[in-house]
Amino acid sequence: MMSVTALAVTVHQPQFFDLAGSPRLSVRRMERKGGIPVLYVHGATFSSALSMGYRFADGRSWEDQLHADGFDAWSFDFEGFGRSARPVAFAKPADQSPLPLRAMDATQQIARVAAFICEKSGAPQIAIIAHSWGTIPAMRYAIDHAAFVSRIALFGPILRRQPSANPAGNNLPAPGAMPAWRLLTVEEQRLRFVHDTPKGYADVLAEPMLDHWGPTWLATDPAAVGRTPPAVKVPTGPQSDVFTMFGGADLYDPKNLKTPLLVARGEWDNLCTAGDVAALQARGVALSEAVIPESGHLAHIERNRAKLWTAINSFLRSAS
Repeated sequence: MMSVTALAVTVHQPQFFDLAGSPRLSVRRMERKGGIPVLYVHGATFSSALSMGYRFADGRSWEDQLHADGFDAWSFDFEGFGRSARPVAFAKPADQSPLPLRAMDATQQIARVAAFICEKSGAPQIAIIAHSWGTIPAMRYAIDHAAFVSRIALFGPILRRQPSANPAGNNLPAPGAMPAWRLLTVEEQRLRFVHDTPKGYADVLAEPMLDHWGPTWLATDPAAVGRTPPAVKVPTGPQSDVFTMFGGADLYDPKNLKTPLLVARGEWDNLCTAGDVAALQARGVALSEAVIPESGHLAHIERNRAKLWTAINSFLRSAS
């Protein structure tokens, strides 16, 4: 496969579908007839359009690169994100609703989208790319629907940790003590995004101050600019799932995965460390590993993102 850094990518425009049902889900496709369908599963705080579909100053997105590499590129927004419906909890005070979008609900949403992809493309299987919290429901789906998943690539996955291996120790909040939603500002996102960068290194983000990414992200929540400061409302079910895994509990049994697995992580990622991956392997899970140099948890929106694309696209290509 030609290196992503040497490839001139032709820009295409995605198609959008509204997947009826409860909740209504927005599905995105960069169609490549005859290509392997690849479904991207986003993480806990921003939608697919702001991750695999976002074009930085060089005019390229991961979605563009997948298409250029011959894949039929799909993504969707979980309930509460992007173009998809908002949960009922968003209309209530944060302390008066159950947590929306826990792993079980998210897995069911992936299943609906995967069935739609197979129907529209005519393909019997899909490949999956998932990031951060999104790796939890993606793995649950791949385990429960092995016949429909050809390969699965996780980057920055949230893997089970024993409390002693977690920097927060046993001080993680119980799910019942968490509000149903939270507000995030652009600056809070930026600080999260650069948290892994060691002191003395230049900012690794592809857009260091999020000058364009930030307003685009705010626009995914119609009420964001009316808040002071402007902020996006996000469900906290995903955050609760992360705390559950880092508290030593499993939300799936990785030993039951029958699909070829790649784990990619940034060299500096504190949410998915070498020790986390080694612990997963020690549980008898066969996997390939890719370490993206000078990258953190958000490698897909950092300067070295092309190296992440190459590692994962190459792995998925080996399924054909």
